[in-house]
Amino acid sequence: MNFAYSPRTDALRQHLQSFVEAHIVPRIGQWQAEVAAGQFPPSFMSDLKALARAEGLWNLFLPALHADEPGTPLSNLEYAPLAEIMGRVSWASEVFNCSAPDTGNMELLHLFATDEQRQRWLQPLLEGQIRSAFAMTEPDVPSSDASNIQTLIRREGDEYVINGRKWFITNAAHPDCKLLIVMGKTDPDADAHHQQSMILVPLDTPGVQLLRNIPVMNHIAPEGHSELLLREVRVPVSNLLGEEGAGFMMAQARLGPGRVHHCMRSIGMAELALELMVERAQERKAFGKYLHQYANIGDWIAESRIEIEQARLLVLKTAWMIDEVGTKAARKEIAMIKALVPGMHIRVVDRAMQVYGAMGLTPDTPLADMWTTGRALRFADGPDQVHLRSIASMELKASQATRGATAAFLTPCSS
Repeated sequence: MNFAYSPRTDALRQHLQSFVEAHIVPRIGQWQAEVAAGQFPPSFMSDLKALARAEGLWNLFLPALHADEPGTPLSNLEYAPLAEIMGRVSWASEVFNCSAPDTGNMELLHLFATDEQRQRWLQPLLEGQIRSAFAMTEPDVPSSDASNIQTLIRREGDEYVINGRKWFITNAAHPDCKLLIVMGKTDPDADAHHQQSMILVPLDTPGVQLLRNIPVMNHIAPEGHSELLLREVRVPVSNLLGEEGAGFMMAQARLGPGRVHHCMRSIGMAELALELMVERAQERKAFGKYLHQYANIGDWIAESRIEIEQARLLVLKTAWMIDEVGTKAARKEIAMIKALVPGMHIRVVDRAMQVYGAMGLTPDTPLADMWTTGRALRFADGPDQVHLRSIASMELKASQATRGATAAFLTPCSS
């Protein structure tokens, strides 16, 4: 088991870090001002994307990228530390064409699209010309279990007709979003894992209604976490992605690497929060002492460092396993990082907010936004409790082969 950074990865980390410091961090204020004024994407985004592509920092997330496709194919392990760097600024990933949900959608299209679908949708996504959304979750059912999804997809001749309601559909309000990958049921009578299919739906298809951009913790994301109504939406049969009944399998394939990306971006935010906390603790005095001289603040700094390092190592192990043995074999590790990392993220950011006092609640630091992101991540890709249940189930199943073997370690007291 080896998940140390290779020389290639280290070189890319340094290149990416330099790019972020030179071209992204200085524009944080401008990004906030323009978005607040209603300009989205910001005026400089296209230029930054062109610069990133020219410097070879483009489409870094896709291990199976073809030689004739734009970007640099990296393994999950190689990409993970780069996602951490991008995570330090909420919008940085888009500059490198590495932002969710486009990354997962490009992975799906790369794996399952027909030649026609690749030409129409995958190529523009790889070029960064359009954005996309993944329409799975629904308001009326616990959508972390995809078998609960109620959206119906029925075939009528050469068309599929889609009816349903989706919500928290990230990117659907982005002006450049042109494609929805919609998950729904084509055969409600099949077994639970073969009822669902995925359909490619252009966002401007008649019957697709964007009802609202849902605030998250009273925060409005400009790209949107939207509620959509799909009413008698008709698309050609050729818009089916993969095969009928394969939707559940494709969703699982999409989620493995995506959770590594989410978690490493989350670790990047926690790392920045710790850096801010350490700076503040050395600059701010209270009752005649610097904050770091108080035992509780010192403990927070130490505990944060320990928790970040633990989380990073588990995520890197998970990325390594996905590369070496595949997503299915790494499913327990994938569930563990999803349950672990958002909680760590929130704890570290919360400590930093406390050290900053009232300032930590304001837009003067990125902490409030990072806390909001961390809290939302405890639901993204499934609630913590779903992953904990899955981990426990796998542990119990694995124990059956050796059940009773621990009896030798028990020493009953003799009377």
